[in-house]
Amino acid sequence: MATRTHAVTLIPGDGIGPEVSAAVVRILEAAGRKTGVAFDWHKFAAGAEAYEKFKEYIPQELYRSIEENKVALKGPVTTPVGGGFSSINVALRQKFELFANFRPIKNLPGLKTRYPDLDIIVVRENTEDLYAGLEHEILPGVVQSLKIITEKASTRIAEFAFSYAHKHGRKKVHAIHKANIMKLSDGLFLRCCRGVAATYPDVEYKEHIVDNASMQLVINPYQYDILLTENLYGDILSDLCSAFVGGLGLVPGANLGTECAIFEAVHGSAPDIAGKDIANPTALLQSAVLMLAHVNEATTAELVQGALEQVYRDGKVLTRDVGGQSGTSAFADAVIAALDR
Repeated sequence: MATRTHAVTLIPGDGIGPEVSAAVVRILEAAGRKTGVAFDWHKFAAGAEAYEKFKEYIPQELYRSIEENKVALKGPVTTPVGGGFSSINVALRQKFELFANFRPIKNLPGLKTRYPDLDIIVVRENTEDLYAGLEHEILPGVVQSLKIITEKASTRIAEFAFSYAHKHGRKKVHAIHKANIMKLSDGLFLRCCRGVAATYPDVEYKEHIVDNASMQLVINPYQYDILLTENLYGDILSDLCSAFVGGLGLVPGANLGTECAIFEAVHGSAPDIAGKDIANPTALLQSAVLMLAHVNEATTAELVQGALEQVYRDGKVLTRDVGGQSGTSAFADAVIAALDR
């Protein structure tokens, strides 16, 4: 069997990151051996670990690797709260213009949740809004954060959401906003969404104010198909939606740009359980499945996803966070074994 090799920048992260990353790498390589796909992993540290070694939170070699490979797989990296270095995630998204944050929310078989058979996608603008990081202290005790909304970014993310809906048979897009209060910034976002929506008559377009959307999601998430959001709202609502299917430890995330893409676990680094072989690699593995699809390896993506779902369907080898007693390595072994089923 001929082998296709993909160079992938690997950022294991910290805390449980190295453990879940190692598990995912093992699964991908096992699947690749069955489908003729190989991986050339270019491994880099980021965050506190990188600073200890290189005095840089994001080493220049890491930037160059992503520029060359165009695709990266990233484990969780801790961002200090209220001090320390800035978010590695935000820095990478802005550096490579990864304007679309793509978060599918879908149930895994065998896991009982309050909302079975859910299928929502959160499409979040990823480069501006309050996450532009433009903050300053006007005078002692008074800090100003600037919310940046542009026509270019708003139109671009709306086009991404509607194009995806059109290509994949999704029926409805809700733009989420607070234009009743922020009439200029969120008003601009809505005008851009409306303009793009007019060019996709096959996709139903609706608008919900963000606080109402939060309530509506809890009451009846099935009314939504694709949520189209600015950066901050999308960050909050995508975490809310993840709870519907079992939490952040299960859902994938992709950061997509015109040239590069970074696929990442969206949960935290959980330093309290690091090194104990109990972390769940599902979120990063499902992100890797998105990565495989992105590099046009649909067969391998389907094989891995099918094996993962089989393990959950069997329910015999699961990690503790989803009611099992198995560890990270054992879970990875079970997924690899399921590749043959």
